[in-house]
Amino acid sequence: MPMETHLRNLAFRWSNWLMYSPALLLASAVLLAYFAVQYTSHHLTINTDTAELIAPESQFQQNRRKFEKAFGQDIHTLLVVIDSTSPELTKAAAQRLGRELRADTRHFSHVYRPDENAFFHRNGLLYLDTDKLQDFSVTLAQAQPFIGRISQDPSLNGFFSIFEDALNAENKTGEVPIDLTSLIDKVSLSLHKTLNGETDLLSWQKLIAENNISEAQSDKAFIFVTPKFDFSRILPAEPAINAIRSAVAKIQDPNLPTVKVWITGEVGLEHDEMAGMSEGTFTASIFSLVLVCIILLIAYRSWLLMLATLLTLTLGMIFCGLFASVAVKELNLISVAFAVSNIGLGVEYAIHFCLRYRDNLDLHGKNKLRAIHSAVLDTSPSLILCAGTTSIGLYAFVPTDYQGISELGLLAGSSLFICLFITLTVLPVLLKILPTPAIHPLKRGEHPGTSKISLWLASFTLHYAKPITLATALLTLVAIYLVFQVKTDFNPINLRDPHTESVIAFKELLKARDTSPMTLTVLAHSEAEARAMQKKLGNLSTVDKTVSLFDFVPKDQETKLEIVDDMMMTLGPQSQSFPQLKMGTDPKPSILRMIAAIDANLPNKTDPVEIRSLQAFRHELQDVLIELNARFQPDRGVFIEKIQTSLLGTLPTIMNQLLMGFQAEQIEPSSIPPEVKERWLSKEGLYRIQLFPKQDLNDLHHLQAFITEVQAIAPDATDLPVMYWESMKAVLAAFQQAIIIALTAIALLLLSIRRSIVDTLLVMTPLILAGLFTMASTVFTGTPINFANIIALPLLMGLGVDNGIHMVEKLHHSLSEDQNIYQSSTARGMFYGALTTISSFIGLAFSPHQGIASMGLVITIGIFWIMTSTFVLLPAISKLVLKPRVIMHQPETT
Repeated sequence: MPMETHLRNLAFRWSNWLMYSPALLLASAVLLAYFAVQYTSHHLTINTDTAELIAPESQFQQNRRKFEKAFGQDIHTLLVVIDSTSPELTKAAAQRLGRELRADTRHFSHVYRPDENAFFHRNGLLYLDTDKLQDFSVTLAQAQPFIGRISQDPSLNGFFSIFEDALNAENKTGEVPIDLTSLIDKVSLSLHKTLNGETDLLSWQKLIAENNISEAQSDKAFIFVTPKFDFSRILPAEPAINAIRSAVAKIQDPNLPTVKVWITGEVGLEHDEMAGMSEGTFTASIFSLVLVCIILLIAYRSWLLMLATLLTLTLGMIFCGLFASVAVKELNLISVAFAVSNIGLGVEYAIHFCLRYRDNLDLHGKNKLRAIHSAVLDTSPSLILCAGTTSIGLYAFVPTDYQGISELGLLAGSSLFICLFITLTVLPVLLKILPTPAIHPLKRGEHPGTSKISLWLASFTLHYAKPITLATALLTLVAIYLVFQVKTDFNPINLRDPHTESVIAFKELLKARDTSPMTLTVLAHSEAEARAMQKKLGNLSTVDKTVSLFDFVPKDQETKLEIVDDMMMTLGPQSQSFPQLKMGTDPKPSILRMIAAIDANLPNKTDPVEIRSLQAFRHELQDVLIELNARFQPDRGVFIEKIQTSLLGTLPTIMNQLLMGFQAEQIEPSSIPPEVKERWLSKEGLYRIQLFPKQDLNDLHHLQAFITEVQAIAPDATDLPVMYWESMKAVLAAFQQAIIIALTAIALLLLSIRRSIVDTLLVMTPLILAGLFTMASTVFTGTPINFANIIALPLLMGLGVDNGIHMVEKLHHSLSEDQNIYQSSTARGMFYGALTTISSFIGLAFSPHQGIASMGLVITIGIFWIMTSTFVLLPAISKLVLKPRVIMHQPETT
């Protein structure tokens, strides 16, 4: 072909120039690489924020930015989740942790606790539904005798005397706030834990208010922390996160149950993702490097050629990094994969060159210069053609709305030419300078690369061409059917390591409707519009509830205030304050009386549950007596205090908090605290309406129904569900557009160069078949397509086109059965190139990061199908459609 002849002439002049002064050229390359490393290290960064990766100028992204601009208090923050065995302990820990974090101005610029506002402490009862408040009033009236007696003697003696009287009395409901048997079981469990060296804290909030004020009670508390980032680090939030962990260690009380603290939120998720990616990628890189070296040694049978390939690949990576620092300046979680793409395709170029060089040495003896010249002349045209067609496939992703894949297309497509240029420039120079590798003289009639496998493969594909083609057609039909069964998962949380702290906490929040971040937000421009909009949205079938600024002015306040007044009157003198626990009292006499009361009542019991409960309680009380008798002061006093704290420690706190709620007053819109109002009414006058879904939005159909129904009334609704849904649609549309463009462009280029429709179709065959079979394989492996593994398509497209071009070119000259294409350096280059590419990705399949793991798995599966399509299916199909050319028995093996 004229173009091929022109390329060979250029390659001839190029190789002559390279050999003129190889040492000077290599030194220049190393010097340039040094400056490239310096520039790249200071100008190339990684951004883990996925919000702007997809369709940054689309309407849903504009809506998100508008919302974040108006209500940006929680943007770029850490969410600290405090969790414990009781609401009282959780709240106390949150108070102490909040104080510690506020004092650390070095690491934090702002700390916000939603539940610490005195306004809510005083008026919290008014936010309960009227029915629930009335029920709680009844419960409190029932508990009044207990509260009155324990307030007179707030100690273990007073506590056990109430039990004793309740057990002996005929009407027990008047002595304890809940069912006696239930309370005994809880007390027995707490005593058992304390006696066995554990720490426990009985929650009186749950005991007194159980099933009545569930909205107000929670074992979790939240702190929003705005960290000060250190962007000189790879993990800029690491100092702030370490400071939080140090503060958490300081607030732990060895005499109380351990408080669990989870760090999540936007910044926490990004931090754990970067840390996991760094660790997982480093491990995978070491594994891949070792595997690549082994493959290269097997392919070359030479340490020197392996070393030359690795040095060439290293230089290629350095200059590709320089291009990235100039072209995009900032990599994202998708475009960073261009580095792995360079390893796969870059090393393939070097393998083709080195195998041809090695075969030339075997054929022509020790004439190194001739072997290098011949390798440059023979490999340059096909490698340049491969780089051109592959780059078109990758550049097709540049105009898409998916910024991550757009930048990946630009970087990976351009890096092909950089790697090819380094291969055709530095590698010949290295081979000229390095000693000649050991050669193995060929026997008469023997070709380089001869092996039993190559002979069997050639015989199999040519003899069974028709059955293979028929099986391929059937498999293609099955694959087309399975492609429509492929699942998608565009929830970014599912891409992360599920065992990291931030992901565990985030998924835990998703379980409860009141804490789930999967809510929608609608903005209104006036009070009238907001009220009307909230009313319409609240009536939708998919909406569980709505929250806006207006909900902070409770309904039925007069009725609720009357109920609160009745509750205060019911408690009488105890409604003013609750005393602190008495310390230093000896509980032994009351425990002995309690045991005697149990012994007296047990014979009269008939309920098996009640009998077991009293027997367990007696056993624990007896063990307490044993401990008291066995201990000496001051250890005995410490033990008594520990028992009293575990049983009664939270009672004064919860009672005083309840009494503070009796100070509730009429709430007007003007009395809402500014720090609360600014989260629902922006400075620009925008009202925020938050919508909670009725159904689990992890189900794609529920997600679609929720968004569709809300957007029918409020088209500009935004927040996480919209981001996930619209991003998924944008990504799928972008890939459909890019794949159509890429396939069309590649086909037209091949048709213009090869001037043959048959050749063009044959070159495209491995690409199309491998794509179909790869997508079908994800159904069998249960791997949904996501933001990470979808990049397998452009990467596999590049490798598929390369292999198709190489194989079709060889097939034109090797269709007779005595001419074995699998012995050629081209076929061996494709095989070993595919192995090295697999080794670049297979380590990623074992990464704890689910997105990286799925990407490694899908690409590994894809490369397997590319090699199967190229080495088995394509030769079989070609045998049926290609006519042998004039050259049938030429000795050329490449």
